[in-house]
Amino acid sequence: MRLHICAVGRIRSGPERALIDDYLTRFDKAGRALSLGPCHMHEIDERKAATQAAEGHALLRAVPEGAYLIALDERGAQMTSPAFADRLVQIRDRGAGDLACVIGGADGLAPEVTDCADQMLSFGQMVWPHRLARVMLAEQLYRAATILSGSPYHRV
Repeated sequence: MRLHICAVGRIRSGPERALIDDYLTRFDKAGRALSLGPCHMHEIDERKAATQAAEGHALLRAVPEGAYLIALDERGAQMTSPAFADRLVQIRDRGAGDLACVIGGADGLAPEVTDCADQMLSFGQMVWPHRLARVMLAEQLYRAATILSGSPYHRV
């Protein structure tokens, strides 16, 4: 199952970009044997999507047709890392070819995105900058692959 991170804003070089690239490279390697990955990043230029509605339309265009859609939103369900790993397996085993995780801009996700979502996921009740949310998502994808493969990276 291919994964896609669709997010508003572009992250240039810097510590966040380095972390995202590192975790996604690790995920691609760890997930290969699990039929998870590769993970593709789709960045929406916020200058070309000036309103929340325009961001929403651009995000939905970046999501592959038929993909299982997870919207990252503070109102979403919270889950443990092992539960997230199990969820990825469930989605994969149901035959999804693609899974897309969407992250909105400064004003959050447009209602048309959350309305289309198969699931809403939260990293907690606090609001996180979208750059850090991407790092956290990339790390959780890698952590999920290591949990599923029995690697000692995730310790309980």
